[in-house]
Amino acid sequence: MMKGTYGKVNGKPRSASLDRAAGTLPAPHAEPQPARRSAKVHLRKRRLARRLRSLGLGLMHLVVFSLVYWLAFFLRFDLPLPAIEVSVFWITLPWVLAVNLAVFHLAGYYDTWWPHVTFADLIALVRASILSLLVITAIDYFLCDPGARIPRTVLILNCVLGVLVLGTVRCSWRLCREHLWPALRPKEGRRTLLVGTDHASGVLAHQIQSQTELPYQIEGILSTDGGEPGKHLGHFPILGHVQDIKEIAATYAITDVLVTAGVLPGKPLRHLANHCREAGLNLKIIPALEDRLNGDAKIPVRNIEINDLLRREPVELDTKAIGRLIEGATVMVTGAGGSIGSEICRQVLRFNPRMLLLVGRGENRIFEIEQELAPLSKSTTVCARIADVADRGRMETVFEEYRPDVVFHAAAHKHVPLMEANVGEAVKNNVSGTGCMADLADRFGTKSFVLISTDKAVRPCSVMGVSKRVAEQYVLALSQESSTRFSVVRFGNVLGSACSVVPIFQSQIRHGGPITITDPRMTRYFMTIPEASQLVLQAAAMGRGGEIFVLDMGEPVRILDLARDMIRLSGLPENAIEIAFTGLRPGEKLREELYSDDEQTLPTSHPKLQAAHHRPYVLSKVRQAIEGLQRAVNQPEQTIRQMLRQMVPEFQQPNSDEKSPPPTRLAVRSTP
Repeated sequence: MMKGTYGKVNGKPRSASLDRAAGTLPAPHAEPQPARRSAKVHLRKRRLARRLRSLGLGLMHLVVFSLVYWLAFFLRFDLPLPAIEVSVFWITLPWVLAVNLAVFHLAGYYDTWWPHVTFADLIALVRASILSLLVITAIDYFLCDPGARIPRTVLILNCVLGVLVLGTVRCSWRLCREHLWPALRPKEGRRTLLVGTDHASGVLAHQIQSQTELPYQIEGILSTDGGEPGKHLGHFPILGHVQDIKEIAATYAITDVLVTAGVLPGKPLRHLANHCREAGLNLKIIPALEDRLNGDAKIPVRNIEINDLLRREPVELDTKAIGRLIEGATVMVTGAGGSIGSEICRQVLRFNPRMLLLVGRGENRIFEIEQELAPLSKSTTVCARIADVADRGRMETVFEEYRPDVVFHAAAHKHVPLMEANVGEAVKNNVSGTGCMADLADRFGTKSFVLISTDKAVRPCSVMGVSKRVAEQYVLALSQESSTRFSVVRFGNVLGSACSVVPIFQSQIRHGGPITITDPRMTRYFMTIPEASQLVLQAAAMGRGGEIFVLDMGEPVRILDLARDMIRLSGLPENAIEIAFTGLRPGEKLREELYSDDEQTLPTSHPKLQAAHHRPYVLSKVRQAIEGLQRAVNQPEQTIRQMLRQMVPEFQQPNSDEKSPPPTRLAVRSTP
């Protein structure tokens, strides 16, 4: 045979595929035989170890059951035992032990891992013991001779003592692991305070203390709700209120402070971060319990993030109302590849719609969200359709095929300076696209239609804002004549959305600055992406048609403070990164508003939502004005601006008192 070939067939080199078909070569990518043998050996060893462990536990239980059974006779009759009772003990011992072992084996009691015993294991122990008692009692009553029957008191004592002894033995493993072993080998770690006096915080403190790989030595607890100093949470003392952090830290030589995410809202957490920075303390965040359920027993600790500082009280949803709207329905989300649209899709999937239809014109982003959601959808069909919401023909085909019950319209152009330079495109997407979607929802009998709007639509001074205001007008006008429930949801900046201020600041910090801010006085409302998306679903469930739902955005945040916080959170001194003020850009306002002057706001049944009722719009007039806009989208931008101003008279450039000061530099970046 020639080197480099597998031999010859009919005078030609023999191919590897022939040898593979004959079984003389392994299949491509096949696992090597030694590797397979090693895996089988490892599996056999694991099975043998598991069987040996179960056997060992079974023998241990056999000893415990014997001792407990004897102790039950002893407590019933004292020593010395009457001869007849000794005879009953020895006659019944074999089958009583057999019943106990069989019942506990069938209950899987020999397969559990003892160091991780919980209350669920205690309940399982009680259940197995009671079942064993019932079986022994039945055998004793129906099958044993009257002279060899076990006294009823002995049966009850045997069951109770079994629970006490086995429960004590099992708990001792965890007691040694979490308390005795750490006490014998105390940590020489960082002296730490934990914030929070709820039950979960107490459990967390004990977990941190028992994990030797964590460098934290919990010295005490800080209260967030006025808990009295001197009391204890478990065996950890409550040292005082979180506001007294400086004095407490100095008294107990504290170096670190741990906070569970969500325990403190944004503003108190910001104050705590400032106090820790002034006192030279390290502030760390522990993810909330639902974020730690990843199968890892270790407790992850991370640095504080900007989301933590802006966090508000968690949103509580009326899941029943949302379920009635979405469960079993066909739900369409436009702009499904965007930050808000994709999160709405994730939230919708929780309520088991029959079909979730992802619509967008960016194929990469639609592909990504489809790939993310498809494996998570158990009873929901996830469909992705590439389409432009302003393309009436294409969208009509989609509506005809799927006939959605609920539409969340999140597709829009949102960047203010970019839309100032592309006025016609803002009208095409934000106005014509919304009009197309609303008309088709009305035509095909959609039950609920929700337009995602913005606070920039209030007293708009940008093309983006006024285009969204016109879109609001059309949807609200159509709601007056349609059986579809049309609603508008209006909110401000979404923290961490694509190309928003936080990712921009992060990029500027990574590159060494400067951080560019248009004006030191500028403030904005912020929400997290999940918070905004959840409240959109809540508004959809509450809407009866014609409402503008305004989300509770909390207090406005000064952008300069946001930039300073992000510099500090990056581990740098405040003056390490230059902050440059560039002046207001076209279409920008210093302060955003949530309501127009002519809108009457009323509370709703949800504390995070208010309903703003608008002045009536005449559908024919709004539609006629929009048709004129559509014909003018390719005309000079001043023509389009004039038409927009006719539709929204309050559309104007920022007020003169909002003019920005000349560009300045706030800080000069320090050099190494």
